[in-house]
Amino acid sequence: MSDHAPGELEIVRAFVNTLDVESGADELASGAALQAWLEDRGLLRGGRASATELHAARALREAIRGLLLENNGVHVRKESAQRLGRAADGGRLTLRFDPAGTARLEPVARGVPGALGWLVAIVAAAMADGTWGRLKACRADRCGWAFYDRARNRSRQWCSMAVCGNRTKARAYRRRHAA
Repeated sequence: MSDHAPGELEIVRAFVNTLDVESGADELASGAALQAWLEDRGLLRGGRASATELHAARALREAIRGLLLENNGVHVRKESAQRLGRAADGGRLTLRFDPAGTARLEPVARGVPGALGWLVAIVAAAMADGTWGRLKACRADRCGWAFYDRARNRSRQWCSMAVCGNRTKARAYRRRHAA
């Protein structure tokens, strides 16, 4: 079963997974790494990533992870949605129409703020088309890996049943039988 999300939503899933929460390995370890990541996905139009923009990108990544946990039934604070709003403002998102009359949010800003705006625009499009609710973050402690839930009943809770699901169930079993 593929964890990849459909269309552009895959970029958002990959963005969230630039941090391996369990190991602490971060693909966005520097401004140059952020710049390369955004350029590789065609999101960056000019500019270099500063330390402040790296901080903003990491904060946006964790805000999206928070919303993905919410998609998986874990309550998160409202700061996640507010952070996406700030990224949308920074990217100066505007509504554009193509010749066929299809509407799409696009950032007016250039550089990293515009690239982060693209990510928020992808999230907004996924919310509108119904694919957003299937993009989730693993519920297991110290994981948070983003995956696309392809289960018919949208019931998947873990990134991997063999790893995180098994660990969670084994801990619960030990707790129940410890008494």
